[in-house]
Amino acid sequence: QVHLVESGGRLVQPGGSLRLSCAVSGRSFSQYDLGWFRQPPGKEREFVAAISRSGLTETYARSAQGRFKISKDDVKSLVFLQMNSLRNEDTALYYCAAGDQGAGTEEKEYDYWGQGTQVTVSS
Repeated sequence: QVHLVESGGRLVQPGGSLRLSCAVSGRSFSQYDLGWFRQPPGKEREFVAAISRSGLTETYARSAQGRFKISKDDVKSLVFLQMNSLRNEDTALYYCAAGDQGAGTEEKEYDYWGQGTQVTVSS
């Protein structure tokens, strides 16, 4: 079993930056591809970014490209999402996820999920 706990979400002004963290425990961290998803208010959950278990491949949603950066620390079993130039439409509950089917964009490719951390972008 794998357990994921997100942190770092808070209220931030438009244009600001925020770094989300996700602590992964349980089975070997290096066995998993890791992703970030988000669910805006009243909408379906959507893909944000993913990183392969090797760390060599990163995938981003179009809305995240150029503004967000996914990274991981294999020693501390942490995955991060650095978010810059935040917009009101980035407001959402952000989830991290782990799977072994590749750093894909589909929810079904991830077997384990955290409970989410709330990011609110507002002035």
